[in-house]
Amino acid sequence: EVQLVESGGGSVETGGSLRLSCAVSAYTSSSICMGWFRQAPGSEREGVSSFWRGGNISYYSDSVKGRFTTSQDNAKRTLYLQMDDLKPDDSATYYCAAGPIQYPGGCSSMAATKYGTWGQGTQVTVSS
Repeated sequence: EVQLVESGGGSVETGGSLRLSCAVSAYTSSSICMGWFRQAPGSEREGVSSFWRGGNISYYSDSVKGRFTTSQDNAKRTLYLQMDDLKPDDSATYYCAAGPIQYPGGCSSMAATKYGTWGQGTQVTVSS
C-alpha cells in the first residue's frame, strides 16, 4: 500500500513562500493522480492542485492559480507544492493524496472523493 508523508509546512508572513513535499513510499503506476488539498478549521477540504504523474500535467484551483506550482522528482519519489505570494486565506492543514486516473477527465478532478490514499497533513500559517 502506498504511503504519503508531507513535510515543509510552517509559519510565514503575507507575501512569503513555502515549499511542501510529499514523499511517496512507492509508485505502483504512472496512471495515478496526485493531489494537494487543504482544510482550514470549520471548513471543508478543498482541492488546490491535481497532477498526472505520467504526463507531468498540473491543474490548479482558481484560488491558487498563478501562485502555486506542483512538480515532481521521480528519482526521489517526491511531489512538491511550491507556494508563492502566500495570503492569510491560504492558512490551513495541507494534505497530499493519491488516486486512480479518471476516464474521462484524467487527473483534472480535485474532488476529494476521487482520492483514496492520504498523508497526515502539514500545517501552513500565513500571518498578515
